[in-house]
Amino acid sequence: MARDSQAALIALNRFGFGARGGAAGDFINAASDPRGFVLSELVRPNGALLEVPGLLSTPELGKQVFDYQAEIKQARDAAKAAQQGASETPPQGSDAKPQQLRNLSLSTAAKEIAGKDPAMQPQAADGANAAMQPPTMQTAAAPPKPPAQPLNIIQKTFRAEALARLQRGVVADCGFVERLVVFWSNHFCISANKGALARMWAGSFEREAVRPHVLGRFSDMLKTVEQHPAMLFFLDNQQSLGPDSRAGINRNRGLNENLAREIMELHTLGVGGGYTQDDVTSLARVITGWTFAGRRGQLGAPGSFVFNANAHQPGPQRVLGKTYAQAGVAQGEAVLADIVRHPSTAKFIATKFARHFVADDPPPALVAKLQDSFTKTDGDLRALATALVGADEAWQAPLTKMRSPYEFVVASGRLLARNPEDPTRYLNGLNLLGQPLWSPAGPNGFPDTTAAWAAPEGIKLRLDISAQLASQLADKFDPRDLLELVAADAASPETRRTIERAETRQQALALLLMSPEFQRR
Repeated sequence: MARDSQAALIALNRFGFGARGGAAGDFINAASDPRGFVLSELVRPNGALLEVPGLLSTPELGKQVFDYQAEIKQARDAAKAAQQGASETPPQGSDAKPQQLRNLSLSTAAKEIAGKDPAMQPQAADGANAAMQPPTMQTAAAPPKPPAQPLNIIQKTFRAEALARLQRGVVADCGFVERLVVFWSNHFCISANKGALARMWAGSFEREAVRPHVLGRFSDMLKTVEQHPAMLFFLDNQQSLGPDSRAGINRNRGLNENLAREIMELHTLGVGGGYTQDDVTSLARVITGWTFAGRRGQLGAPGSFVFNANAHQPGPQRVLGKTYAQAGVAQGEAVLADIVRHPSTAKFIATKFARHFVADDPPPALVAKLQDSFTKTDGDLRALATALVGADEAWQAPLTKMRSPYEFVVASGRLLARNPEDPTRYLNGLNLLGQPLWSPAGPNGFPDTTAAWAAPEGIKLRLDISAQLASQLADKFDPRDLLELVAADAASPETRRTIERAETRQQALALLLMSPEFQRR
C-alpha cells in the first residue's frame, strides 16, 4: 500500500490540484490506478471547455467596454460643462457647440479608463471576505474605509471569469486538464494590468484561445492565440503598420515588433532557437494588419479579429531562411505553421512542459520523450500530455517543486471543501502571494521554478494564510483525518508527529497546510 500511496500522492499533486475533502475518495481512487486516474481526464469530450451562463464572447465584451467608456466620458464632460457654467457666462451671441463624443478606438478607450478605473487598482480584502489575508495585515489603527463603490462592468466581468475558473479547479476530479489550462495560459500569457480591455478580456482569452486547444494541436492554439484581440492588444500589434503600407505612409508610422519577438522568443522557438533580429523584423512585417475592429466596426464586429490590408506591409518576406509571398493574412499563418514544425519549438515546449510538471531541471530522458512525441504527432497536445504521464521519469522524480500560489489556494479550497461562491478571498490571496490572477509582470508569464515561490517572505505569507484559514475552519475538521485524505501512507513520520503534537486543532490544521505533503508537487 505504501508504494501505491506514494504514486497516488504524485498523481494528485504533480499532475493535479491535490485531493478533495469530504467523501470524494480521490486518494483511494488514485492509489488503485495512479496513471489511469490522471489519464481519465484526457478522454472526456470537451473536458477543457468552460461554458458558464453569463460569460460573454470577446466582441460582446469589447462592445461593453465601448459603452462604458462612452458613459464615463459623457459624465466627465457633463461635470466639466457644469463647472464652467457656474464660473462663467458664455458670451452673448456665441455660436459655440457642445463638445461631441470623439470616435475613440479600443486602444484609446483602454488608456483613458486605465488609471481612473477602480477595477485597475489592487483590491483590499474586507470583512468576511478576508480569509486569504494574514492576521498581520489587519490593524486596529487602520483609517476608516470610504463607502464601497458599486462594481463597474469591468470589475464584474473579471470577477465572474475568475470565479468560473476557480470553481472548475476546486471541483475537478484530478485537475490534470485544469493544470494544463493553467500551464498553457501562462505560456501564452497576457496581463490584465495592461488596461481596461486586457482586464475585460483576460477570461475570454483563456476560454476562447487556450481551452479549446489544450488537448488539440499546438498549431491551432498558436494561431488562435496570436490572432486573439487580447494578445494583439497586450503586445500592441494594433499599433504596428507596414512602413510601405497605405496606413504607414499616411501616418508616418512603422513597425511594432513586440508580438513578433514574443512569438519567437517565448511562444515557439525559445531563446537561442536559431532566429535572428532580421527574422523578428520580417515576422513583424508579415503580421502587420493583424488587429481588431474598433468601436465603429468599419472592418468587422467591434472587438473581433480583423485583417487590415491597408496596414499590411506589401511584398514577400523572408523568415528563417524561407520566403513567403504576399498573401494577406495567410502569409502570417503560413509562417506560424512552419515555426511550429521547427526543431527548436519541439525542444523548447518539451523542456518547459517537463519543467512545469516534474522538476526545475527535468530529466533529459523525459525531455527527449516529450520532444519526440511533439515532433512525431505534429504538435498533438493530448499526445504530449499522455506521453508525460506514461513516462517513468515523471513518477520517479521526487516531489521537490513548490506549488505556485494559484495551486496552493485551489488545493486549499479542494481539501477544505470550499467551493467558492465569491472569488474575493482567492483573488486577495493570490495578490498577497505575488501571483495576481492573469496579471504577470511581463510577457514571459509567472516563474515556474521552486526558487521563485520558496523565498522566506513567501513562506511566511503562506503560513499567515494557513493560520487564517485554520482559525475559521478548524472546528469543522480533524486534521488527522485530513492528512489521510492528503497523503495516507505516503505521509512522513515527521509530518504525522508534528500534527499529532500540535497544541490545538487550529495549529494542527495550519501545520498540515504547510506540510511538504501539501506544499510540494
